[in-house]
Amino acid sequence: MAILFFLILVVLILAFFLFRIDKFLKKKLTRNFFYKPENKEVELNPDLSTDNWDLHKFRLDKFRRSQYKGLTFFVSSENKIYYLSEEGDKVYC
Repeated sequence: MAILFFLILVVLILAFFLFRIDKFLKKKLTRNFFYKPENKEVELNPDLSTDNWDLHKFRLDKFRRSQYKGLTFFVSSENKIYYLSEEGDKVYC
């Protein structure tokens, strides 16, 4: 009887952890995995600030500049990403 109770308990614990791992992986894999534009204005205007990393990378590739979290990033002729400091100096990332 104790062995049966122990086996049921182990199965329930394993099922719980498998459910949590599955839920965690689905959340990680679907969040920002594919970029889905909110609207065309945000997608086609690199001067509008965004918090979406995938949109930021898309706009850097297309326009060679993008505003991410309030800071405008640029792509140099050597394909290096930089932003301008308050003094006007280029800060490479």
